[in-house]
Amino acid sequence: MTYEIALVLALIGVASLLLITEKLRVDVVAMLVMLAAAWLGLVTPAQAFSGLASNAVVAVMAVMMLSYGLDRSGVTQHLTRPIMRLAGRSESRIIVLMSATVGALSAFMQNVGAAALFLPALLRLARTNGLSLPRTLMPVGFAAILGGCLTMVGSGPLIILNDLLRQRDLQPYGLFAVTPLGVVLLAVGIGYFVAFGRRLLPRAASGTAAGHQTELIDAWNLPTSTWYFAIPVHSTLEGKTRETARLWENHNLHLLALEEKGDVLYAPWRHTVFRAGQQLALLGEREDATRFAAEHRLQELGERCRLCSLLQGGDEAGFAELVVRPRAAIKGHALRDIALRKTLGVEPILLMSGLEEVRSDFSDMPLNAGDTVVVFGPWSTLATLQHDRNFLLVSPIEASTRRSRRPVVALCCFALGIGLALSGVQLSLGLLTGALAMVLLRVMTIDDAYHAIDWRTVFLLAGLIPLGIAMETTGAAAYIAGGATKLVAGENPILLYFTIGVLATVFSLFMSNVAATVLLVPLTIAIAGMAGLEPRPLALLVAVCASNSFILPTHQVNALFMGPGGYHNRDYLKAGGLMSILFLVCAVGIVYLCYA
Repeated sequence: MTYEIALVLALIGVASLLLITEKLRVDVVAMLVMLAAAWLGLVTPAQAFSGLASNAVVAVMAVMMLSYGLDRSGVTQHLTRPIMRLAGRSESRIIVLMSATVGALSAFMQNVGAAALFLPALLRLARTNGLSLPRTLMPVGFAAILGGCLTMVGSGPLIILNDLLRQRDLQPYGLFAVTPLGVVLLAVGIGYFVAFGRRLLPRAASGTAAGHQTELIDAWNLPTSTWYFAIPVHSTLEGKTRETARLWENHNLHLLALEEKGDVLYAPWRHTVFRAGQQLALLGEREDATRFAAEHRLQELGERCRLCSLLQGGDEAGFAELVVRPRAAIKGHALRDIALRKTLGVEPILLMSGLEEVRSDFSDMPLNAGDTVVVFGPWSTLATLQHDRNFLLVSPIEASTRRSRRPVVALCCFALGIGLALSGVQLSLGLLTGALAMVLLRVMTIDDAYHAIDWRTVFLLAGLIPLGIAMETTGAAAYIAGGATKLVAGENPILLYFTIGVLATVFSLFMSNVAATVLLVPLTIAIAGMAGLEPRPLALLVAVCASNSFILPTHQVNALFMGPGGYHNRDYLKAGGLMSILFLVCAVGIVYLCYA
């Protein structure tokens, strides 16, 4: 063992200890590793900072931009609607459907791209259906990684494996040669989280934006059921105004929005006249809505109406709390006096005045300083209340106030990035081209793109790349691999298979899985020759186990989901540790029995 190898091993030990104990944040640990490798002379300064411009890091940055653009354009609404129809509100069904879909996509596209496509959809489901992000993101992320083992083009290690085999005059594997193994791994991964996910994963991520709307609804016990009706010709509602229809007073219903000839009016004023052809969005109980519809012969609409697509999901509108300021000019005035709907464009839902909570019509009750009014309205309107002199907005704005509503353009840009990557263009170049296309085609602004990047994830990945370089250049990786395989030389072949699988798994935690494959495959082929074993199955095992990256959030997909899911290293150690063991047992067993 050389002095440089000893330094690398010591650095790996310190980094592992810090990551496991979480004494410091993961990005801080990664930056310490990056700088320590340079100061200790294990890498050059240029190599130390090369991670910031690496293919993996730039690809993840581009993926974050693409995900934001997809969400901002409204693509996620189209993705989540069929899923919700099939899964309902069952968390387990959603996990199975999303994981299976993402895993299948990962068979033919980069797993980080498949994960990016569904990340906004998962965030939206969490915001609108009370779905637990911590219990959903990790299973879907693991499925994206596992799906890369379904075909020989699903992951970088499997793609490069055939090139390494050809260089040594060994027969390459066919496109679907690894599919039986990949199907088993994906099924085991999905079943693992369905069976044990609730015990292994945290229930809720503290401080995430997706929880504010749910917390507000729970705190005030607000109605959440919205019913959609059309006013047909000869309806008794035709010609009446909102005030004369007495929706709130007699039926306990709130008129959230009205659509007519493509134009949507939120919180219509009390003198708004109802006409045939209009569509109404009513908030309240099913019995009240049904009774009102029967009384006026309204036609109930399904989920495909335009109003439903706008209001469903909370992307366009939501609830908010308004507190009357101490020196507000509206003190002593009623909502009817200030024409709240007409002037502010929001629908009042309830009033808390002192210790009295009023849910019935409080249009004529005078407002006092400190009174809280819970309202419903479009996010763009609620955002303007942040500067209102009469009300203090105490609820966060949960959605972008400037949505592009260009789903086709956004999806084409995403497809462009993925298509370029599949055509052989470097992943980072292809994805960043797609992200820039979204900016140029006004799906999002360049400021939005910068804002979408999670810099903690960027520095986590960039900081650990120099450690992988040091492992290669100093010979530490070859030293570890050679020493481990010597220990099992001459033993039962299954023990050698397990050793190779463990080495590929460990190496992929601290260096890129492609680099681990390039390093281990030639060594494995040489060892197989000395042991009298078929080299191709052992080489395949290396490429498969290089994707066994679940213990730490160092894989691109895990790093991408870490922030939105509110995960800590201990969450990956807890859930990913057992997953890694299951992966290893399945991979070694199937390769040994079916491929050797």
